[in-house]
Amino acid sequence: MGRVEVIAAGAVTTQVSGRLNVPTRGRGFTDITAETEAFVRESGLRHGLLTLFCRHTSASLTIQENADPDVRTDLLAALDRLAPRDRPYLHHAEGPDDMPGHIRTMLTDVALTVPLVEGRLALGTWQGIYVVEHRDRPHRREIVLHVMGA
Repeated sequence: MGRVEVIAAGAVTTQVSGRLNVPTRGRGFTDITAETEAFVRESGLRHGLLTLFCRHTSASLTIQENADPDVRTDLLAALDRLAPRDRPYLHHAEGPDDMPGHIRTMLTDVALTVPLVEGRLALGTWQGIYVVEHRDRPHRREIVLHVMGA
């Protein structure tokens, strides 16, 4: 292990905020990597930090493997075991999938932060950015993006 290599340094000179409306097909993962990369490209920033925020309590954001779809299938199965629909939850007014959706969101979170290096997201080779829909029906999910840097 060595010292941390400085990639860039300087003042934060620009910030850009945006909104992305994501139609989901119901329970599952929706890849928003391309839209996020386009937003960063259009910002013109070379170095900085991108924050994504999901404005919902039964959908979330994650960075996950983008190569093998079996990973996402296994993750959904794991979330089913952690927050099953067949429990007697007190909150059930919006249907049997709502409270498990809230629990799954708490486990996966609603915000992500990704560094920006040389005008690109510093994602690994097999990483993609996903909205995770925890409800059974399709929804429109709003993601707020904010990038700042130079």
